[in-house]
Amino acid sequence: MGITVYGCGQDEAVLFREMSPSYGVTPTITPAPLTEANVELAFGNRCVSVGHKTRITDATLRALNRIGTNYISTRSIGYNHINVDYAKTLDITVENVSYSPDSVADYTLMLMLMVVRSAKSIIRRTDVHDYRLNDVCGRELRDLTVGVIGTGRIGAAVMDRLWGFGCRVLTHDRRHKTGADHVPLDQLLRQSDMVTLHTPLNASTHHLLNRTRLEQMKPGAYVINTGRGSLIDTEALVPALESGRLGGAALDVIEGEEGVFYADCRNKVIESKSLLRLQELPNVLISPHTAYYTDHALSDTVENSIINCQKFENRNQHG
Repeated sequence: MGITVYGCGQDEAVLFREMSPSYGVTPTITPAPLTEANVELAFGNRCVSVGHKTRITDATLRALNRIGTNYISTRSIGYNHINVDYAKTLDITVENVSYSPDSVADYTLMLMLMVVRSAKSIIRRTDVHDYRLNDVCGRELRDLTVGVIGTGRIGAAVMDRLWGFGCRVLTHDRRHKTGADHVPLDQLLRQSDMVTLHTPLNASTHHLLNRTRLEQMKPGAYVINTGRGSLIDTEALVPALESGRLGGAALDVIEGEEGVFYADCRNKVIESKSLLRLQELPNVLISPHTAYYTDHALSDTVENSIINCQKFENRNQHG
């Protein structure tokens, strides 16, 4: 059985070559993302594995359909870079992978600690040999109420860590759940000193934190986003931070990150004014969609992408 692996980094390529033989899979590997121009690399393979860094166009899906490829395993939890409904009309199945939730959960806690201790300002000052204390004291997580929006595998792993720090944790999930600490969204926003986002991005969660909901948050509260950039209305977030209405933000994802994150932009013009403004603010941390990127999670991602393709082939052979 053959699969074509698109958008494959060097570290992923090593894992695909190591793991594929034990599953009876022969991978064709390319670092280039899947596009209409290189779809022929998948000719003869019904399954492809793709990365999450580049959007797959409808024209590319049609090209896959023409060459007989009818399964896409995306090496990510989110699907928002693929029009899954349109793929279905072409008889192309799209499935995601699961991987260690600890990768994103650990990173989320790191961002929380950094933002409440003003780590960005401290590091910038010490880099220029200014070793004075910050003007404002940091805060301890055990004194904070943290609102967790989205209580799937990653959200639950974040909650486990927060309880270890002694936080009060409030939760909200669009799928109805019960429990003493599960509250309506407006109540979570009003009562939380920090809000962290772990819900999938779809039509109902796009701009989940819009201007109205950001205004509902406690004065001085923090926003953490290791989910998807468009969960937050960035144009509403910037003035809330500039005015001091919010205490800070730590964002591993941001609207308009495509074409910027994962690229060396030191000698390029960055067109996103919101991204540039956020990076100027001393109370905002930005990182390039890297929370998932650990050796354990990467190994899970590659192995589960291979297994997804193998299961699809088996279903079709015996169906």
